[in-house]
Amino acid sequence: MTPRRRTSLIVLVLVVVGLACIAWYYLLRDVPQHYKSEEDHYKYGSIGVEAASGMPYWIWRALPLVFPEKMPGPDYRSFGFIFEDGHETPVGMPLRTVGFQRIGINCGLCHTGSVRASAEAPRQIVYGAPNTTLDLQRYLRFLFACAGDPRFTADNILTAIRSMHELDWIEQVLYRFVVIPQTRKAILKQAHDLAWMDGIPDWGPGRNSPFNPAKVQILKRHYDGTIDNADIEPLWNWRLRKDFGLHADGLNNSLDEIFLNSGIGNGAGANSIDRASLMRIKHWIFDLKPERYPFAVSRSNSDIVVRGKGIYQAQCAGCHAFGGDKTGTSIPVEMIGTDRYRLESWSQDDADAFDALDGYAWRYTGFRKTSGYVAEALDGIWIRAPYLHNGSVPSLADLLKPPAERPAYFYRGYDVYDPDNVGFVSSGDDAVREGRKFDTRLPGNGNQGHLFGTALGDDDKKALLEYMKTL
Repeated sequence: MTPRRRTSLIVLVLVVVGLACIAWYYLLRDVPQHYKSEEDHYKYGSIGVEAASGMPYWIWRALPLVFPEKMPGPDYRSFGFIFEDGHETPVGMPLRTVGFQRIGINCGLCHTGSVRASAEAPRQIVYGAPNTTLDLQRYLRFLFACAGDPRFTADNILTAIRSMHELDWIEQVLYRFVVIPQTRKAILKQAHDLAWMDGIPDWGPGRNSPFNPAKVQILKRHYDGTIDNADIEPLWNWRLRKDFGLHADGLNNSLDEIFLNSGIGNGAGANSIDRASLMRIKHWIFDLKPERYPFAVSRSNSDIVVRGKGIYQAQCAGCHAFGGDKTGTSIPVEMIGTDRYRLESWSQDDADAFDALDGYAWRYTGFRKTSGYVAEALDGIWIRAPYLHNGSVPSLADLLKPPAERPAYFYRGYDVYDPDNVGFVSSGDDAVREGRKFDTRLPGNGNQGHLFGTALGDDDKKALLEYMKTL
């Protein structure tokens, strides 16, 4: 080889290595994050979603500027996300650099709630509580609508980004030719995978579709026509819930497996999932306690709470108190009489398919089919409204009424509290303006069943409600 050719080869190798280093630095380098506080880790710690499917942060910031007409309100708070002062992303949406800044999802997004005493009062954030304001499906549809719009172009997105943040010239090239086109492609792929959800009743605030997306996106199956819409559940006191059935129907009783499956379901890949981070969150919720009821408990009758406790122990504790004979077990739907759609959306074949997955560093072994819904322990029940597995009854007072007297429709997603009925305000102008209508007559939204307590007298019902505020 001549010296000239040798020099040319060396230059070529150096150029290739240099370009590879640039590509690694701007597209692939992973900058670990760490929060000393367990609470902060719960709220903002990455679980490995960002590398596999994280949204580029500056594109996320740009979308409301490019497509304001597709937003339900002025900013991302209008989807029910909970923001804290000093943070540019909501609770439950970590920011992590994998080449470039990407926004992901963790457990805190769905399992951090809020409550207000009035429309003017400040919000109290409640860790572990269901996020009853979060309208995740509406947010996904916003992303899908943006990606499907011809204005989703590199020119428009970059113009919006430049109004907030200065990209260097390499970033601008990569965003123009790689990041923006690939982001649009990924969102459109997800829109295609989830197109089936437009043919069934909406999830609405505080609900999700626990396994139908996973059956399509993880098991690679065609949508089977079922409806599995269900309320978001609380994450606290899991040390006391050892071996309880998980999810509404108790389809698994391994918290490790449910956490791993949730991480994958939220977008982590088999290689990107951060198991240590997930387990750190899991260990924190083992002993996380529900917030105490923040409003006054009736003292007008000195023994009303004691009386309510007696009623609870006699009529409710066997299914709903820690240590109860049936607490944490699946009760046959024929006995409860509640809406069957969620139960029928999961089959033994689905369970077997999840247990057969072999593309991970672990194997699932605990998925199963049950015949009913889990009798939940009622700790922190005051902030877990609306009630029943599908969130079809707005308050505990309504749940103690016969089904024919329960509201046929109401509004979900408004976090002002109704202490008289024990639930969130679900009617009136403010609830209509901030919430979304929930119609119990639609498939999967039925409010029938759970007749326990409906035959009590009015005084006994009042006493029971006062006691349940203290759980």
